[in-house]
Amino acid sequence: MGDVLASEADLLLMIKEYLKFCEFEETAKIFEKECKSKGKPVPKTQSSPPADSRSLIIQKDLISSFEDGDMKVFSELWAEHVPTDIRDSDPAVQKLEFYLHIHFVIYPLKNSLGRQDKAEFDERISHFRHYLETRGAALSQTTEFLPFYALPFVPNPAAHPSFQELFQDSWAPDLRKRLEKLLSSILKASATPRLLTLYRDSPKSSKENLKQMQAQLAEAEKRASCYMRRFSKMQADYHNLIGVTAELVDSLEATVSGKMISPEYLQGVCVRLFSGQMRQSAAQSIDFTRPGTGYYSMTPYDDGYASSMLRASIAAQRPKDVPLLPSLDYEKLKNDLMTGSDRLKALLLQALRWRLTRSLQGEQRDTVLQAYISNDLLNCCHTKQKTVLHLVKSKDEIVRQYTARLINAFASLSEGRMYLSQLPPLLKLLVDCLQTEEKDSVARENVLGALQKLSLRRVHQSTLIRQGLIGWLVDELQDSDSLSDYTLEYAVALLMNLCLRTPGKRRCTERAKHVLKVLTDLLGHENHEIRPYVNGALYSILSVPTIQLEAKEMSMEEILHCYTKEENPELNRQIEFIIKQLNSEEEPQDEPESDDEEDEDGDDEEDVMEADLDKEEVLQPQPKELSGENLLTSEYLGVPTDQHTSLGLETADLIV
Repeated sequence: MGDVLASEADLLLMIKEYLKFCEFEETAKIFEKECKSKGKPVPKTQSSPPADSRSLIIQKDLISSFEDGDMKVFSELWAEHVPTDIRDSDPAVQKLEFYLHIHFVIYPLKNSLGRQDKAEFDERISHFRHYLETRGAALSQTTEFLPFYALPFVPNPAAHPSFQELFQDSWAPDLRKRLEKLLSSILKASATPRLLTLYRDSPKSSKENLKQMQAQLAEAEKRASCYMRRFSKMQADYHNLIGVTAELVDSLEATVSGKMISPEYLQGVCVRLFSGQMRQSAAQSIDFTRPGTGYYSMTPYDDGYASSMLRASIAAQRPKDVPLLPSLDYEKLKNDLMTGSDRLKALLLQALRWRLTRSLQGEQRDTVLQAYISNDLLNCCHTKQKTVLHLVKSKDEIVRQYTARLINAFASLSEGRMYLSQLPPLLKLLVDCLQTEEKDSVARENVLGALQKLSLRRVHQSTLIRQGLIGWLVDELQDSDSLSDYTLEYAVALLMNLCLRTPGKRRCTERAKHVLKVLTDLLGHENHEIRPYVNGALYSILSVPTIQLEAKEMSMEEILHCYTKEENPELNRQIEFIIKQLNSEEEPQDEPESDDEEDEDGDDEEDVMEADLDKEEVLQPQPKELSGENLLTSEYLGVPTDQHTSLGLETADLIV
């Protein structure tokens, strides 16, 4: 009878714990009062209950996966045991979650064990980019985290000054302390009452857990079987190698004693050695009756010797060497570009562009570009004389177009943009060309593309703003349906770059209503590629109070709500940010006017050579007329000047 009463009292205590956990305070008081009236008082809760062992295990697993850099395990535990409402509403948890993502992204860089870490880092960068576009987007307007939104696009974060703090020895331990503190408070606060634990551990839940464990067991057995097969093969190869080694030692001893080794014996040994590495037919093809008669080969592993063939079976495959291009006579090239016929100029501009655009991304393209720059192909370093770039103002339409294509190709590469920046009048030259060329001509498209890429540098942004390009862009975008996709996308992207600057926002205030009307109309354009740029421009200029007033007068918030679509949550999220900015009452902080020279490292855009650079080639060679690489190598071969070019090959260019 006593056991029954004790069990009943414990059950009543469990009910009270559950009511307290769910914050049914009044219900819990009435429950206790009624139990007391019936002579079944509820036992008092222990003032210091024993620690929840399950919570300690969860916390230990989270910390362990943090230390090991196991992003998958940590993410699963984090999502399961940190309540969603806390992750969505608590700023401290959101900030910690952001830094945890950074920790797992850079873990392979800080704990590099081999080449496989590069692939793992790329995978984690992709995961981090997805996080920034979804949950992490909530912190995109926080100054503390703004630099980290560039992390996925930086080739070597460890060497970038913005991320030096992340690679200090103290950063990860400090982050771990913050994690431990948070887990202690969350897991303690969310200690599960025993009644709920019993329900979770019911037969239904047990069946689900059992099924999951069975699946995990099957997967583990599958992996174990695979590892056993590998182990058995390695063990067999090891035993075979020991056996062959012992026989070879015996043979060497016999040779010392003056005994001969038969070719058949060597053939058998090689067949045994090659059995696990190569086809036995390869070993059997070696002529052991004529030792030392291997043949000469360019490949060191293909000379007919058994030892070379065996080494080749375990040698890492080497990339094929890329032959060098013949060196070019750049002085003759530049002279003909300035004084030759219009057709020759166009053919040379085309050939030089092809040498750049048709090269492979990486070292090959870099060396082609460096050859152009080191020889000052465009005369950017000689600003007192007329340069090749001035051909963009040529009377011949094809010469103008092919000059614009070449400039756009240079601007597509970071080093190329830096080279073009050495000619200060270039921007004015391009803007004049942009405003005088026929609408949607190929020349104008390429000039616009080059300007957008050059506008990644702050000093160029300032120049373009002063030249009134914002007003011109807005007027052009007013009739967006008449523009090609290329013109539309690059015009909107250029407008956004200029609107991010304080002087650019001031320019927009001059015709605020017109600018807002054009941008909101673009939100409904069928070309969805422009939406991020339109949203970025709107968000930026709506930080200006005068533009906010204009936007409210034209019912901008209602207009924006019209563009929200259920099937596009990302667009909806961006529009929500714009509406929040529209209703913000914070005074914008102007940037320093003299910041152009202080912030010239903002050009971190990835090098991309788009296919449009070579589209719709209007220049076609006539019969027996040289063009492309044939023209360059036939008429403009360079003269070797030092030991690096003693073979007449250009060390700065690789063949396309």
